[in-house]
Amino acid sequence: MENSAEWLEWDVARAREWLVVPRPGDDKYSRGVLGVFTGSHDYPGAAVLGVEAAMRTGVGMVRYTGPSSVRQLVLARRPEIVGVGGRVQAWLIGSGMTSSRRTLILGGELAQATAQGVPTVLDAGALDLVHEARGSVVLTPHYRELAEVLAETDRRAGHAAGKARAEHGSPPTAAEIAARPALWAVRAAEQLGATVLLKGSVTYIAGPDGARFTVSGIPSWLATAGTGDVLGGILGALLATRHSTIAQDAAAIAPIAATAVLVHALAARRASQGGPIVALDVAEAVPATIAAMLAGD
Repeated sequence: MENSAEWLEWDVARAREWLVVPRPGDDKYSRGVLGVFTGSHDYPGAAVLGVEAAMRTGVGMVRYTGPSSVRQLVLARRPEIVGVGGRVQAWLIGSGMTSSRRTLILGGELAQATAQGVPTVLDAGALDLVHEARGSVVLTPHYRELAEVLAETDRRAGHAAGKARAEHGSPPTAAEIAARPALWAVRAAEQLGATVLLKGSVTYIAGPDGARFTVSGIPSWLATAGTGDVLGGILGALLATRHSTIAQDAAAIAPIAATAVLVHALAARRASQGGPIVALDVAEAVPATIAAMLAGD
C-alpha cells in the first residue's frame, strides 16, 4: 500500500461507534430522513437497489424524488418510502444516471437538491456536481469515474489549469489511478474539497481534512452490477442517521463513509458464504450484518 503509514485500516470496533441504535423516544424524523434522487429510464434498478439498502441500514424515512416512471418501481418494491419532496437530512444523488443525458429540467432539480447544504453522496451520473454542491460531500467513484471528474475539474480551471498542472501534473488516466489509488484518492480529496471514496478491492477513503482510511478484504464477488448502488444507499442512510453529528463536525464524514464500506463488505461476505451473489443479496444481508457489528462479532 502506498504511504501505508498514513492510512488507517477501518475495522468493526471503530465502525461500531458510527452506527446509530434508535432510542425509546425516537421517531422516523429523529432517526434521519434521506432524500434519494437516483435512477433513470435506462437504469431504473439503481434506484430500487439504493432505496432497498438505505431502508435496511436503519434510516427513519426515505424520500424518493427521482423520475416518476422509476418511482413506481421503487414503491412496488418498498411501499414504505415517501414519493414526495420535503425536508431531508442527507441526499443520495446520481446512481443510475448519466450526466451526458441530463436535461435542463433534471439539471435544475438536481441543482436544487445539492444547494440545500445537507450531507450529500454524489455517485455515478452526479459526480460532476461536486463543483456546485453545498455542504459536506462524499464522492463514490471507481477509477474511470475519478479520472473523468479530475479531467473535468482541469477543464473548468481554464486559465488556472497551468498552476494546477504545475502542482499536480496533468489529469491522470484511469490506468494511472488504478496503479496508485492511494495517491489519487488523496489528491482528488484535496483538489475537489470533498471526501473521496475510491472503490476497489481495497477501498480508499480520503477526506479534505487529511483523514485517510482503508477497507480491505472486500469479497471479489462484489464485482457485479448494482452493488455500487447498494453501497450508495448504505452510505446515504448512515449520513442521515448521523446528520446532527456532521452538523457539529464535518470531519465525521470520512469515518461514516468508511463504516458504510465496511458494512457493505461484511454484508457481501455474509450473503456470499464463498459463492456468487447479486446486489439485492447484499442489501438483504445488511440488517443481520449491522446486528453482528453492534454485538461485537
